[in-house]
Amino acid sequence: MLIFGYSKFNKMRIEFKGAARTVTGSKHLITLYNGKKILLDCGLFQGRDAVEMNNNKNLGFDPTTVDYCILSHAHIDHSGAIPYLVKKGFKGKIYCTNATLDLCEIMLVDSAHIQESDVRYINRRREQKGQELIEPLYTIEDAQKALDQFEGVDYEKWVKIDNDIELCFTVIGHILGAGAINLKVKENGNINKLCYTGDIGRQNHKIIKNPTPFPQADYIITESTYGDRLHQDLSHSEGKLLEIVYETCVTKRGKLIIPAFSLGRTQEIVHALDRLETNGMLPKVNVYVDSPLSTNATEIMKNHPECYNEKVLKYMKVDSDPFGFNRLKYIRDVEESRMLNELNEPCIIISASGMMEAGRILHHLKNNISNPKNTVLVVGYCSPSTLGNKIARGDKEVKIFGIEYPVKADVRIMDEYSAHGDYKEMIEYLSCQDPMKVKEMYLVHGEYEVQVNYREKLMEAGFSNIRIPDLNSEYLID
Repeated sequence: MLIFGYSKFNKMRIEFKGAARTVTGSKHLITLYNGKKILLDCGLFQGRDAVEMNNNKNLGFDPTTVDYCILSHAHIDHSGAIPYLVKKGFKGKIYCTNATLDLCEIMLVDSAHIQESDVRYINRRREQKGQELIEPLYTIEDAQKALDQFEGVDYEKWVKIDNDIELCFTVIGHILGAGAINLKVKENGNINKLCYTGDIGRQNHKIIKNPTPFPQADYIITESTYGDRLHQDLSHSEGKLLEIVYETCVTKRGKLIIPAFSLGRTQEIVHALDRLETNGMLPKVNVYVDSPLSTNATEIMKNHPECYNEKVLKYMKVDSDPFGFNRLKYIRDVEESRMLNELNEPCIIISASGMMEAGRILHHLKNNISNPKNTVLVVGYCSPSTLGNKIARGDKEVKIFGIEYPVKADVRIMDEYSAHGDYKEMIEYLSCQDPMKVKEMYLVHGEYEVQVNYREKLMEAGFSNIRIPDLNSEYLID
């Protein structure tokens, strides 16, 4: 049942404050009949449209009234507004898996650093124009304060966070530490069972465990990013990557530029190159991971082998470091990063951000995108307003740091490395549920047209009462 405005009912309700008919800003607010509030994820809206519209300044609710925050995984579009939530008065605990907690310790501080740097740049220009100076959404100090409220939870362990609320994380794949959020909520003598899947990972992931079944739920909030698409077969991904490396670095003697998310995608690409190197197939070119955050995230990944799948654990008996080989170098230092632009030799540069909106990747694109010897390899989803989307869709010119650059480098796309399942993989994951027992399903984290198509596929699989919430829409749970 959809309701508008505030009403008092002896029923639970769900409000969708982000990732509603879009793919960023994940925030889903549950209010129990007794007034207690649970926030599922608290992510930043990303992309230039979000920045221009100042979407992140308004959470859409009063943080001081929220009792608990539960985080599905560490990606910034799911976790990045948590320091702002705390800054604005949230005092409760933030529950997540142990690996997610470790990752947030670097991800949130890095996010704060970027915002502080961006504001310094913006304020220099505003000061020159005599305009009022602005403040960052939050600072490094705010991020560090928020981390004090985090509490790590083991997978597959029911935890009583309240007399009326039990929580259990189940493996969802996607990235290290990601977990589907399963809740048992007591209401008027009854127990409502709710699952928020977060982002659903791929089957046969190259590094981490596959998604596992979750307990039967009455209500399911689930992602829909690739609800109208099928990915290429993962089994051919290393061969395709090797072909692109040879074509760029051997045949054309150019640079292969790979924009990749610091968390997840970078480690997958590095591991694929590591396997090729171990098998004697990788040509003798240097590989650079140019991102302090990627370097730190890789170190954390090494510390969580309990999240690895059997294939990687078996591989580690041959190669103890699945994320390192002789010609691979991780770069933190800014001067070393700048020196890569002076290199006049074939190489592979992996750098963040994956959507090509910020970070060192912009400098590598600026210096290499107009050279036909080079290749830009897109290995992940880029939302419509981003530079990455413009490059991936074939724009002939793109603006970087305010200057137009002709796109003369080859642009290749490999969606095999997507961390999101396609519609078949997502439906396969949901097949652990009896559709007749699911009272309602809510589709989030997807573009509206994609969600409409995905809803049809879910209905064919036997699910019904499938909602596509709009931003700020509110539903009662009967």
